[in-house]
Amino acid sequence: MLEGHFILSSGLHSSIYLQSAIVLSYPKYLKMISKNLGNLIKNKIDVNIIDVVVSPAMGGVIIGSKIGEELNKQSIFLERVNKNLVLRRGFRIKKNSKIIIVEDVITTGKSSYECIQALQGYKAKVLGVFSIINRSVKKLDLNVDTYSLLSLEAPLYKESEIPDFLKKTPISKPGSRFLK
Repeated sequence: MLEGHFILSSGLHSSIYLQSAIVLSYPKYLKMISKNLGNLIKNKIDVNIIDVVVSPAMGGVIIGSKIGEELNKQSIFLERVNKNLVLRRGFRIKKNSKIIIVEDVITTGKSSYECIQALQGYKAKVLGVFSIINRSVKKLDLNVDTYSLLSLEAPLYKESEIPDFLKKTPISKPGSRFLK
């Protein structure tokens, strides 16, 4: 958990940023988190019906891959091309595949929603969205069940609502959505 002034991938501002890539770079923590997230998935869905684990690049790639290993399922990811999430690198999804989406951190649910839309375009059925952390302060309406290991209320601000203390802090954009 980093403190400062961050512009999140959602465009919202926050004084807290959850950099899952750092935590997941340590095998001990990656194993512990993926084991717990895998157990959550097993408690919510019959894993025998899951065909593929799908994650949005970049944030979900590490944990998605590890969950694929935990569940013994293929794990692939969607990437942004011209602002849209699409399959690349030879990844394919068969029509009517049953899929779970695995994310690292959910803030507004925008990436999850875009994943769902993309996967429906490939004629797949999304069984649910699973994440390590849900930092959304509002109920997500993704039209699929959403589960997280941890819910965390972290401050989120629109551009017009940034408090004075945060305005005085240098801005950082740690997410991948705005990378060129």
